[in-house]
Amino acid sequence: MDTIYALSTAQGKAGVAVVRVSGPSALDACRAICGDIPAFRRASLRVLVDQDGERLDEALVLTFPEHQSFTGEPVVEFQVHGSIAVVSAVLDALAKVGGVRPAEPGEFTRRALENGRLDLAQVEALADLIESETEAQRQQALRVLAGDLGRKCEEWRKSLIRAAALLEATIDFADEEVPVDVSPEVTDLVAGVSTALKLEIAGVAAAERIRTGFEVAIVGAPNVGKSTLLNALAGRDAAITSEFAGTTRDVIEVRMDLAGLPVTLLDTAGLRDTQDAVESIGIERARDRADRADLRVFLITEGQEPELPPRSGDIVLRAKADLLANPTGAISGKTGLGLSSLVDEITKTLSARASGAGLATRVRHREAMQRGLESLNAAMTLIPLGEETADIAAEELRTSIRALDSLVGRIDIENVLDEIFASFCLGK
Repeated sequence: MDTIYALSTAQGKAGVAVVRVSGPSALDACRAICGDIPAFRRASLRVLVDQDGERLDEALVLTFPEHQSFTGEPVVEFQVHGSIAVVSAVLDALAKVGGVRPAEPGEFTRRALENGRLDLAQVEALADLIESETEAQRQQALRVLAGDLGRKCEEWRKSLIRAAALLEATIDFADEEVPVDVSPEVTDLVAGVSTALKLEIAGVAAAERIRTGFEVAIVGAPNVGKSTLLNALAGRDAAITSEFAGTTRDVIEVRMDLAGLPVTLLDTAGLRDTQDAVESIGIERARDRADRADLRVFLITEGQEPELPPRSGDIVLRAKADLLANPTGAISGKTGLGLSSLVDEITKTLSARASGAGLATRVRHREAMQRGLESLNAAMTLIPLGEETADIAAEELRTSIRALDSLVGRIDIENVLDEIFASFCLGK
């Protein structure tokens, strides 16, 4: 492989910037601009110079041997002063070292995958960790990055390999008397993996919502106080408010952190019949987003019914509590009455849904596990039929194993790699 280099910290001025080099010539590159190679895995202060011997910077240098670095290759990290000029000078010096080239987006992590330092689920978790904004997102990404999903897959794989081996034994000894009936053990092994897969599949939706964020739509008739409520929840004027009905004509989004959960609040156009073409488009978008939202907060006036049928967990509140004689079950974005109770209820509802999250966090994970489960279901119908269908049942188990292997990147993943690594920065 080529030796690659890139700035691993963010672009722009900073106290410290990290330039990373990885590949077979990484130590040669270190020697070229440091004069020597510092001891492995120990931070050493060195003066960096270019090919003409001109001083570039004074930096901490760390070296990592093969198999003991992030990528699994020899790696050198230069912790330089984080000025744009210093970073540019160091990168220019590395560009002049033979056999060294700039890294492509995600190439360091891709090498970690190819060298067995990470599985594909861990690669995705690393991207999620970098993008995490809330505590729940951070914790979820760290669980997968630690290899928890990969270890689960390995346990399932071992059980299925054992079950397939037992079935194949009945095929190999079909003409002889097999002393033990293997079908009970095979059935137990397959049933155990099937149950585990069903549980994990059921938790994907919640896990994906933690990763991408829950959506909460504020729904109601025009001029009922939706935009005022959004502004009160956001703590700023995110939406335009006025006394005229139909002011909001598009969906306005505000990102929030509620008890560590990522939540996007949606202020939607007031739902009513209208002849205004532009307002009609806004109302159609409002209905669509409200239908797809994880939770809806309905604001209604006295004696009014919600414009859409509430679903389980939806919150229905009377609007403009500051104008009501009896504000029970009402809210006011203008005065803040009932605001904390609403936040608590939203948090409680979404936290309950998030509690069902599993380790698998993506549609790709769910699809791989679903394929595996379908093959296991097919095998379970064949196992009781005995030796005549043992070979087909064993093949179904192997198909299931291949599906689970694709989940962690052992096989059949080339079509997804480019899309995954395109989201990484150059230094990762």
